[in-house]
Amino acid sequence: MIKINRTSALSLLSGMVMGVVVTIGPALAEQETPVADTEATQQVNDPLESVNRVTAGFNRIFRKTIADPLIMGYQAVTPEPLQKVISNIGSNLTEPVTALSSLLQGDSENASNAMSRFFINTTIGVAGASDQASEMGIVQRREDLGQAAGAAGTSGGAHIVLPFFGPSNVRDVTGDILTTLINPLHTATSAVNAGTSYAENREELNALTDSAMDPYILERDAYEQNRQYRINNGAAAMSDIPDFEDEEEEETK
Repeated sequence: MIKINRTSALSLLSGMVMGVVVTIGPALAEQETPVADTEATQQVNDPLESVNRVTAGFNRIFRKTIADPLIMGYQAVTPEPLQKVISNIGSNLTEPVTALSSLLQGDSENASNAMSRFFINTTIGVAGASDQASEMGIVQRREDLGQAAGAAGTSGGAHIVLPFFGPSNVRDVTGDILTTLINPLHTATSAVNAGTSYAENREELNALTDSAMDPYILERDAYEQNRQYRINNGAAAMSDIPDFEDEEEEETK
């Protein structure tokens, strides 16, 4: 059985459509999520819940009727080695963003680590097609501008569910917009990473949400806890559901 944790489950849902579009012509989003408890649920800032629920419902219908068939087609016609190459290239393109975000947090070690990975995988790894850096023992730890802002004390703000893209919040949406302005490839890169992860774990994700009494609360709390977990660099209580992203990173070694 795949080892899961609720943080991963929700990141994947949050990138869903963007990835479908670029996965099939490439892929769709990502992540990890601690288990929600009653106190955490009450602390989520969700003034737009009524609107968010409608959007989340639309996203689930879209995933079932359009995204899932596209993903199944992608898996059927794309050889696994090629799927891995696409995953590796998408992962490699996140390294400059990780380096910048780490520097903003004063984490020069991870910034150096990210740039080393980017240089090695872009050159020896042939434009990132192969994760040579992981084989050399240089482990990836992704960071983004939303995490950097969170580490600086910026709260997530109101929870938002974006059409197709899924759960987010004001801070993270702002970080994504700024990143896209700096690097226009950011949206496509995120889509590739999300899509490849979702393609590998589609059945587990669907089972997770289908069995939930309230899928909206599950997705919302998993996303918010995932982000806090990442901002704290893993300093959070985690639960036993699949850690999809970590699994994907291990497979690239």
